[in-house]
Amino acid sequence: MDADDITLPADTLKILNEFLEEKAKREREELERIDKKSNADIMFEEDWQLSQFWYSESTKEALGKLVSKLLDEQENETNVNNYRIALLSCPSLYTTVKQVHNNVKIFEFDKRFSAYGDDFVFYDFNNAEEIGYLQEYKESFDLIIADPPFLSEECITKISKIISNLQKPTTKIVFCSGAVVESWLTNCLQLKKCSFEPTHERNLGNEFVSYANFQLDNYLS
Repeated sequence: MDADDITLPADTLKILNEFLEEKAKREREELERIDKKSNADIMFEEDWQLSQFWYSESTKEALGKLVSKLLDEQENETNVNNYRIALLSCPSLYTTVKQVHNNVKIFEFDKRFSAYGDDFVFYDFNNAEEIGYLQEYKESFDLIIADPPFLSEECITKISKIISNLQKPTTKIVFCSGAVVESWLTNCLQLKKCSFEPTHERNLGNEFVSYANFQLDNYLS
C-alpha cells in the first residue's frame, strides 16, 4: 500500500484537525500579545516535529534552584552579574532561569523563540563541524544546560562539540537526555550520570536522566 493510500478514520482525523487548529490559534494569539508582555512571560506550544517536549513544573523548579545556589556561590556581585548561562534546546526552562538570573542565552533552532530578543541565539547542531561555528560565544558560559532534541549518536556527538566550544575550563554542565545516550556522551564530554531524573509535562516512553561534570545531586537535595 502506498503512503498516499493511507487514511485515518474520520473521527480520528476530526480530532487531529481540531487539535492542530486550536494549537495554531493559541500560538497566533500569543504572538499578538508579545509586544504587551515581558520576555519571561511568553509561552509557546511544543512542536513535536522538532522533538520538543516541555519540562514539568518540578523539573523547572529543581533547575531554577540549581541556578540560585550556583549564583550564591559567587564571591561578589560583580561575579554574579557576569555569570553567564546557556540553555541549549531546552526552551521551556528559559522563563524559570530568567526569573532567577538575567544573563542567559537560549540557543534554539526554532525561530519562534526569537521573541526573546537578544537572549535568543539561532543554532543548528548539524553545523557543529563548521570551522568557527558560534565562535563569538567561544568559552563564554559559566553554566550550560543542554537537552538535545534527538536520542541519536550523531546528535549527541555534535551538541557535545558545541558545548566544548562554549564552555570555559570551570564551566558546570548539566546534560538532560535519555539513558540510552550514556555511552556516546561519556565518549564526548567528561560527564557522569546523576540521580536527578528530569520529567516532562507529557509522559514519554524513554527513560530520561541527567549527566553533569559536578555533584549536581548535592545542589538539588
